[in-house]
Amino acid sequence: MEKTGLETTYVLKNNKKLRCGYTTGSCAAAAAKAAALMLFSGCAQNSVSLMTPKGILLRLEILDAKIGEDSVSCAVRKDGGDDPDATNGLLVYAAVTRSGTPGISVDGGEGVGRVTRKGLQQPIGAAAINEVPRRMIREAVEEVCRDFEYGGGLKVVISVPGGAEAARKTFNPRLGIEGGISILGTSGIVVPMSEEALLASIRLEMEMHKANGREYLLITPGNYGEAFAGKELHVDLSNAMKCSNFVGATLDMAAELGIKGILFVAHIGKFIKVAGGIMNTHSREADARAELMAAFALRAGADRETACRILATETTDEALEIMKQTGLLQGAMGLTAKRVRYYLQHRVGGVLQTEAILFSTEHGYLAQTEGAEELLRRIRESAQLRAGEMMI
Repeated sequence: MEKTGLETTYVLKNNKKLRCGYTTGSCAAAAAKAAALMLFSGCAQNSVSLMTPKGILLRLEILDAKIGEDSVSCAVRKDGGDDPDATNGLLVYAAVTRSGTPGISVDGGEGVGRVTRKGLQQPIGAAAINEVPRRMIREAVEEVCRDFEYGGGLKVVISVPGGAEAARKTFNPRLGIEGGISILGTSGIVVPMSEEALLASIRLEMEMHKANGREYLLITPGNYGEAFAGKELHVDLSNAMKCSNFVGATLDMAAELGIKGILFVAHIGKFIKVAGGIMNTHSREADARAELMAAFALRAGADRETACRILATETTDEALEIMKQTGLLQGAMGLTAKRVRYYLQHRVGGVLQTEAILFSTEHGYLAQTEGAEELLRRIRESAQLRAGEMMI
């Protein structure tokens, strides 16, 4: 296979070289450029070059070309490198058609989602093709138009067969993007397991909630918290979002965007770390779960032997069982919740309300911060109000 230009581009993760890839935005722009070249020249294109915003020149293979008199379509296969990408391997098509309307219009077809909520990069009803990919597509096609001295209009339609199925594995259903994937990428290059990409997704979802009038948010680190919130707290999960391990970064975003309150519903295995001021709860950043559990047990009245038993545990559920057996569970978890709130407030500097409800899969509800019930009520009322507005 012809070289793409990424052969020497990789990142090191845990002492392993991980191969970089190229975004759906790069695929769409390259396919559009090739389709325009074939439209004006009448000659097939086996590959096409594309300069990415990152400054890396790609040369991408062109597949399934169909050349007509006034329209050409072709595809580029998405390659996410070593990133666990739901869109990897999909064909991203561009159809370029002569138009009587001046300029270059860009739209989405099969497998490209449509925006249904405010707060995303495109207006409601528009194809979910983000700003940078739109610019890449237009600039790539404009370059061809200049080379062939074409001053008329062109319509570019991006489609991704299989995009609707792939979208179910992405953030799109939570963001209100329906019917397919988004055409994404700010640099044109996929960096394997990029924390920046995940943080950008969290921020985008928060911006969408804010734009739709949600100033008080329910946030869970992951699926356990979401399941607990839905089953035990009876919360409308369409108004919830996930922050993964990025508690501190999520709080920073909320403060910047003017969110008024966040209620975290979190498994104790994650938030015992927050009770120690640890704002990235991934195990490679910090652990200290047993140490913190033992410390709170001591503050609740545990003796030396009990503290040592807790220090020897491998999981928080084991530590909780020891606390339960010794009558320390309620006191220790109450103290934990207070410290969680202290460190959440310390991170945001008091500019928004921060509360938490703590639970475990084995022991259920454990504790909550003093303002959690009031904030939960606000979130429920806000959801009911918006549901009523949507029915009017």
